[in-house]
Amino acid sequence: MSDVTMRVFRGDRDGGGPVDYRVALTPGMVVLDALHAIQAHQAPDLAVRWNCKAAKCGSCSAEVNGRPRLACKTRMDALPLDKPITVYPLKAFPVIKDLVTDVSWNYKVNAKIPAFTPRPDVKWKMEQRDVDRVQEFRKCIECFLCQDVCHVLRDHGKKEQFGGPRFFVRVASLEMHPLDSVSRTKLLKEELGIGLCNITKCCTEVCPEEIHITDNAIIPLKERVVDEFYDPLTMLVRKIRGAKRD
Repeated sequence: MSDVTMRVFRGDRDGGGPVDYRVALTPGMVVLDALHAIQAHQAPDLAVRWNCKAAKCGSCSAEVNGRPRLACKTRMDALPLDKPITVYPLKAFPVIKDLVTDVSWNYKVNAKIPAFTPRPDVKWKMEQRDVDRVQEFRKCIECFLCQDVCHVLRDHGKKEQFGGPRFFVRVASLEMHPLDSVSRTKLLKEELGIGLCNITKCCTEVCPEEIHITDNAIIPLKERVVDEFYDPLTMLVRKIRGAKRD
């Protein structure tokens, strides 16, 4: 059995820095196991969120060796063990303590999105392909890794102008539902700032549920916004209809 150095951020809103801990490796160990070992034997006051330890609750999000990951899904033997393994809190959100960040902003964004609103007197029958299309988006566990890696939030801090990939996924699950009756394109354009996304696919790369965020959610939503607000033919038709009403 060998040891590995875990370089873990310790601190709070006022600042902090990395602290090194030596942890004994065991077969099948994941990063969350190493953090629990530190809590059990060296730093009982180490703050880290976790719940299911099955990569389904999204609680244990952190930046391991600089990459946003789920600590419970990141195997130690998949990391280079000849140098310290760094574990830092999500950069895009304010630190509360150690590896715990304040992600409450996400729930404020979520509250802006109109809920599922079925058409009145609709027959609740759907084709399987329609079910499959929206079901992919329902796999989201709200780990907020996609929010953390998005440069608009991570590097530019545009939380007032941008909703982020997690909520483009949520809007897509509603907009593409064949029984929903509400249009959210104006919200996407004016409040969620989908135009700021330059589709680098970094959000797709870190998604633990392997949701095709960019290709299946963001790009189709961008197309809807363009069709609604920038398509010249649509604008001409609206102009003609407006003239006729006048």
